Amino acid sequence: MKISAVDIFVLSTPLDTPFAFSQGWVQRRSATLVRVTTDDGLTGWGEAFAQGLEPPEIAAAVIEHALKPLLIGRNPLDISVLWQSMYTQSRDYGRKGSVISAISAVDTALWDISGHFYQQPVYQLLGGAHRTSVKPYATGFYRLEGQNESARLSEEAIQHRDAGFSAMKIKLGFGVADDIAVMEAINKALDDPAIELMVDSNHAYGRSEALKLGRALEQYNLRWYEEPVVPEDIEGYAELRRKLDVPIAGGENEHTAYGFNQLFRQDALDIAQPDIGSCGGITAARDIIALAQSNGVAVNPHVWGSAIAQAASLQLIAALPVPNHSLYAQQPILEYDRSSHPFRQQLITAPWAMQGGMIHIPDGPGLGIEVRMDTVAQYQVNA
Repeated sequence: MKISAVDIFVLSTPLDTPFAFSQGWVQRRSATLVRVTTDDGLTGWGEAFAQGLEPPEIAAAVIEHALKPLLIGRNPLDISVLWQSMYTQSRDYGRKGSVISAISAVDTALWDISGHFYQQPVYQLLGGAHRTSVKPYATGFYRLEGQNESARLSEEAIQHRDAGFSAMKIKLGFGVADDIAVMEAINKALDDPAIELMVDSNHAYGRSEALKLGRALEQYNLRWYEEPVVPEDIEGYAELRRKLDVPIAGGENEHTAYGFNQLFRQDALDIAQPDIGSCGGITAARDIIALAQSNGVAVNPHVWGSAIAQAASLQLIAALPVPNHSLYAQQPILEYDRSSHPFRQQLITAPWAMQGGMIHIPDGPGLGIEVRMDTVAQYQVNA
């Protein structure tokens, strides 16, 4: 069996209502999808994580011009061999960012093909399922105006709770005082210690402001404090971890086992958050998990992409061990972005839904999804 085609689909659509996170305003939803086809008709899908402000065409160009020539004619089941080939051949101009996101998309597609070839879900190829369902947490709380939106955001928290979510991640990074006001309003509106809260400032602050915010938020018993400082400041991560009682999370902007190894060696994280669409795909995520296990660090994947990224993350979460075994060990949870995104429910034929506060992990071959080509065609900009 050989790879006969690598097709790239850039999807994009403007948002009716733009929203902001700490790094800027999101005007469009975008995705870079890849479909790998074999000479006997098997196909696999993957996705390159397009960060909120990242043009999806960057990863698409990498796949088309740098990776595709390395893949045509190769055996798609040689996943690790092909990963090493893509990484080493792009090392001098890659190692981070959109180049690794491009590798991530191809790698995920290869795992999808392997699942279809062996007629097994990806989690089975990874060694089996530690769990068959996962609790989702609501990501949202983006800004529509900027600051002074605590009242609206507290109403949003109630909407998530009423929709069945028992965990939520609040977007911060709009000034320490504004962040504190938002958390006070949300906590007061929910008035329920059983609802688990996390915060994410998307590296809006330097160490002093991040520390000030972290100390103010310790009273809320947060599950984690995500991206408190820029990803380059590994020492800053480690300092905040030493000085705060709140668990420190990060890694959505880190790449491959090489990058995460530096985070673990410097004791920078309590929770590692590789994104399958940018860390190097399922192959790299598997290596990152092994490193995390050996350092006693929890892994909870970051997810902000389309239904393809969600599906890949569900497969990884199924196979994800807890770092410290106990009868009542804390289990990983699934990031479930509740903001506007047409490439989720519309992109696959059988979108998943929360039942009893949990999402069932698909057990069909590969990623367990079927992509709707009519939706791809509707939003494709590079046809």
